[in-house]
Amino acid sequence: MGFAKFVGAGLGWTVGGPIGGMLGFAFGSLIDGFHQADAKQFEKEKAEKRKNTKPGDFEISLLILSALVIKADNQIDQRELDYVRAHFVSLFGKTKANNAFKIFNEIIKNDTVSTRRVCMQIQQHMDHPSRLQLLHYLFGIAASDGYVSTLEVTELRKIAGYLHISRRDYDAMEAMFSGYNKRSSYQKANFNGYSSESAYKILNVDKSATNDQIKKAYRKMAKKHHPDKIQHLGDTHAKAAEEKFKQIKDAYEQLQTERNF
Repeated sequence: MGFAKFVGAGLGWTVGGPIGGMLGFAFGSLIDGFHQADAKQFEKEKAEKRKNTKPGDFEISLLILSALVIKADNQIDQRELDYVRAHFVSLFGKTKANNAFKIFNEIIKNDTVSTRRVCMQIQQHMDHPSRLQLLHYLFGIAASDGYVSTLEVTELRKIAGYLHISRRDYDAMEAMFSGYNKRSSYQKANFNGYSSESAYKILNVDKSATNDQIKKAYRKMAKKHHPDKIQHLGDTHAKAAEEKFKQIKDAYEQLQTERNF
């Protein structure tokens, strides 16, 4: 399979705008395996782009934003790179993941990426549940080296703002990972429960909330983050969304136990 054909498959709106420009930068830098026939295929896909988010659009968006988060603390940690690679292996298999990582390695070298412009393109074309899942992945990448640094938090907040994710939704996401900072990988962590403060943040409620308000908040969060919301991105992402869904359920059950309701 040609390199550009692989990238073009499953792409819609990401072949245009600033994200398309980043892909062009990567292609221009990748000499090995990139032939004229591949370029023609890429141009054909670009001409036929559609606005609806496809799995490929999500993956390219994740690649670019992952590079921005990894570089946020001015150091590239191998554990973060391994996390990204493992994610793409789980999605595509080893051979295709290696192709995806070629793009990633070129993007991570580029210091001219505009976070704002990239996020604006994503925000314009990607629905809210998919953007929430995208942010969840980015937190996982930041936490994969065992610690979410202040610089990474700043970058994640900036990305969330540009993606039109509310501060309360951002705080809920951050709280999901607050208990994992001392572990090597949040997905492999042995969950021992959240602090009360984190549980309230995950459900987007204050400590002064009544039991009925907590129940209502849980139903709202469960609906917002339900895996079915991103089923169009494929089974792999839906399964990842189940982990996020479970974190919300765990937070709710913890408050149920503490408050005895």
